[in-house]
Amino acid sequence: MIGFCISAIKIIFLLGFLIIIHESGHFIVAKICKVKVNEFAIGFGPVIWKKQGLETKYALRLIPLGGFVSMEGEEEASDAEGSFSKASIPKRMAIVIAGATVNIVFGLIAYFILMTSIAKPIDNTFASHIYFGLSQTAEFCQSIVESLKSLIVDGLKTDQMMGIVGISDVVVSTNGIKEFIYILSLVSVSLGVTNLLPIPALDGGKLLLLIIEAIRRKPLKQETEASITLLGFSLLIVLSIYVTYNDILRIF
Repeated sequence: MIGFCISAIKIIFLLGFLIIIHESGHFIVAKICKVKVNEFAIGFGPVIWKKQGLETKYALRLIPLGGFVSMEGEEEASDAEGSFSKASIPKRMAIVIAGATVNIVFGLIAYFILMTSIAKPIDNTFASHIYFGLSQTAEFCQSIVESLKSLIVDGLKTDQMMGIVGISDVVVSTNGIKEFIYILSLVSVSLGVTNLLPIPALDGGKLLLLIIEAIRRKPLKQETEASITLLGFSLLIVLSIYVTYNDILRIF
């Protein structure tokens, strides 16, 4: 029973923390850009806790598999003050990529700190530890770039993907804080990079639509954009089910 509780705490902390910093990235940049945020939510589905701030409602929802920042004028055009749809394209781009950027930056910082702390250089000085941490983090970044190149050249291989079940299994098997931080940093960077892929319904898909709007000098029709997003969301749901199925087969 104790082991189960510890495993549950590990999973909830890792996923919850990464979701919070991701959505906080969107939230903070939206505030900086003077865009009104109607709701900041962790989780999906029915609300189990909420608090109304001066402008934003903060909510905790039942299904802890994500979160969202609901902005004025995001889903449909609005002429209200602080509308997302009325913000400049650079501001909207900054808001859209903020969540993934925070995940990537946090993951790299956590990895750097971890590598610095476990460094065992011959010259055991502070500078040597920093150098070791930087060199290992640089190699980590290089491996990410190589993985992206492989993804572009060879295509997406679903049997090599890992969903919530697979991630949970890896998190549960970690031993000690350093191994946990390593997995935390790895998942954080992966989450950030994945979210920036140009797939509708992901942040990268939204960014792509904004780039198209900048090139055309006018936005797509709302119906067209909604249809593209719905299609992307539907494909993500199907892919998630397939990946989860593979995770279960791999584990059991």
